[in-house]
Amino acid sequence: MKLDPGTIAGTALGLLDDGGVDALTMRKVATALGVQAPALYWHVKNKRELLDAMARALFVMAVDGVEAPRQGISWQDWLVELAGRLRSTMLRYRDGARVLAGTHAGDEAMWRVTELTLRTLEDAGFALREAGRVFPVLLNYTIGFVIEEQAQSGVDYPDGNPYRSDEIAKEVDAERFPLTARMVNDVFGADPDVEFAHGLRTILAGINAEGPSPATGERPSD
Repeated sequence: MKLDPGTIAGTALGLLDDGGVDALTMRKVATALGVQAPALYWHVKNKRELLDAMARALFVMAVDGVEAPRQGISWQDWLVELAGRLRSTMLRYRDGARVLAGTHAGDEAMWRVTELTLRTLEDAGFALREAGRVFPVLLNYTIGFVIEEQAQSGVDYPDGNPYRSDEIAKEVDAERFPLTARMVNDVFGADPDVEFAHGLRTILAGINAEGPSPATGERPSD
């Protein structure tokens, strides 16, 4: 098998189910590829570069096939779909969001999607500077949401998931914190799909309020 960063990253992603990011080592990846660890260092010098390559592979998978909005598709709906693609891809792998967080995923796919986002928002009437702030906000929200979502799966707690709503309810003193106690099931028992969509729409509503009117190209008055 010919080694390259993409092949190494794909193999590493496949090993995440066995202990997640913390348990991933260059030696494990080399063993899975049937080579000695030093052979990897020609392509990825250390675990930092390995994680960067994995993040790049994740992002490329997420945006594969993304095109500009079709006629009749709003910029909001287009961005919701884009964020949903990213979330779904991260959820395929244990610690998928942790892989993407804080890593350098520089790739032509990243620049292409950034360009599509900027053009989509410019077409909606946003100034380029304002449009440039949108993609990082959505990316950071999506990664952060999935980090919490994957943590709350409890996979890292072999003795029981402390994020279960019934477990959280035991920790909250209902007499001292009555409102919190009433909200435990709503917060920790909520459907993550619904909560993700709600947060995303809230962010987009704020962006829309801060951005220009598509009809006039002018910012709304205060």
